[in-house]
Amino acid sequence: MTPPGQIVILNGAPGAGKSSTAAAIQEEFGGIWINLGVDVARAMTPPRAQPGIGLRPGEPDHPAAPVVPVLYAALYDSIAAHARLGLNVVVDVGHHDPAIAAACARRLAGLPVLFVSVRCPLETILERRGIPEPAPEPILRWQREVHAHWDYDLEVDTSASSPGECAAAIRRRIEEGPPGAAFARLGGR
Repeated sequence: MTPPGQIVILNGAPGAGKSSTAAAIQEEFGGIWINLGVDVARAMTPPRAQPGIGLRPGEPDHPAAPVVPVLYAALYDSIAAHARLGLNVVVDVGHHDPAIAAACARRLAGLPVLFVSVRCPLETILERRGIPEPAPEPILRWQREVHAHWDYDLEVDTSASSPGECAAAIRRRIEEGPPGAAFARLGGR
């Protein structure tokens, strides 16, 4: 039987550097690394359900809100299926809802998961996204909520480290341990 692949969940606000770090993991790590995250999920989501899993915190009345838990469930079932087949998976998302994150964690039960905080100062995010200060309230909500509810196995700061350096820190943690446990705790295991 093939051992399960490693899962790395990169959690952070839009513009924090998750996608660049995911690309560095795919390029620099050995083996096959599949990127399943918000950009892939949004590309597959029809316009009437947009922004899908990219729905910002504090928008419960958005027309897409009712489908978001189902979209996350489908994404995490896919992540689990890939890992169970022996493929490594890097996931770039912006978890901010504790109930959805807990349900996602339960879907990955028994699989090796490293939960990584991808942080970046607000000023840098605004610059990267071409948004003038002061920051609009939706961006401030992201900054407040994306890291508010959980602990992580590892934290990286993309304003202080390049995507390759962030990937190297993640690789060291995978190789040297301890194994990730933070995401599993979200699911109550």
